Amino acid sequence: MTPIRLLVDSFADEGLPNAQMTNAREIICRLDSSQFHVSVFSVGSPDRRIAERPNTRIIPLPRRRQTVRIAREFLLGRHEILFYLKSSPASRYYLALRERWRDKRVVVGTVESQSDLGNEPTISSEAKRLWEQTILRCDYLFGNSSSVQKSLEREYRLPSRVIPTGVDTKFFIPSAQRKQNSPLRVLFAGSMRPFKGPQTVLEAAKRFPGVAFALAGDGMMASELKSFTHREKLQNVEFLGLLSAEQLRVEYQRADVFLFPSRWEGSPKVILEAAACGLPVIARKDYEPETIIDGETGYLVSSDSEIFSRLEQLLGNAPLRSAFGAAGRKHSERFDWDVISRQWEEAFIDLAPARGHQHAA
Repeated sequence: MTPIRLLVDSFADEGLPNAQMTNAREIICRLDSSQFHVSVFSVGSPDRRIAERPNTRIIPLPRRRQTVRIAREFLLGRHEILFYLKSSPASRYYLALRERWRDKRVVVGTVESQSDLGNEPTISSEAKRLWEQTILRCDYLFGNSSSVQKSLEREYRLPSRVIPTGVDTKFFIPSAQRKQNSPLRVLFAGSMRPFKGPQTVLEAAKRFPGVAFALAGDGMMASELKSFTHREKLQNVEFLGLLSAEQLRVEYQRADVFLFPSRWEGSPKVILEAAACGLPVIARKDYEPETIIDGETGYLVSSDSEIFSRLEQLLGNAPLRSAFGAAGRKHSERFDWDVISRQWEEAFIDLAPARGHQHAA
């Protein structure tokens, strides 16, 4: 069978920290090269796994003024499916021209957060409008959790299918020599934005002065959070900054508990990475993460007070931390990228023009 030709609207560059681009790279490198020809963009050095993948075309882009080149590939490229469409001027331009060009190729968009963008103050009205003019106009939408699927239906009456975010369980692994820290160590990883809850991590640090708290990531709140730490004289807080995947894995392996107080998510990959490394996880119920089993791999909580209560419970019970960590590792294997990529392969075969039976979600 002739391989299905995919154009992936992402960058193959090695080491880019953006979560969506990381997810795209993980999917690309695992797609069966005998069944799928993949074209993908790159500005710098591509991920070695993609560069060495057969049936792969890497499209070089300049560091600036990329829109015309990307839009040209959308319009003239020899692909059957455009996958992982980004919310960008190039996407808006292409989608506006599709009908005029009678373009019958399939466009697949992914949604990896809740759809009520207007309720999140850090997202501008312009960004929301561009998202509506691009992602929401794709032929097919895929959310990464049932919560995201429900959000799309509730906010826009749009159907979608669910394929979860994955994790590399061969890379994110528990430490072979995990020892209890003294003091115990709590880790947060994510962008420093209000909805992610890093301020709640600092409140926890105030309540538990005998416990070490480490925050990995950067963002708009970084200076404010550091000022708060200085003002409150919190000696038990460490800001790690942006970390590579290798560095973040070390931090997961060093920690005793993973604390993720974010309120507005789809299926955050850091939860899966932490669980794959054998950490018990505390997260919020707000977005119904399927990657945590409440009371078995960690805790899903409804309030800050419950966060602090559950954190105290875990900090005081080493056997419970160990049991949750082992269960979390086992649960994470259900979301291994090898498993998730097979689901994408099935979706592409189903959606490819004249190859499968196209049907709505």
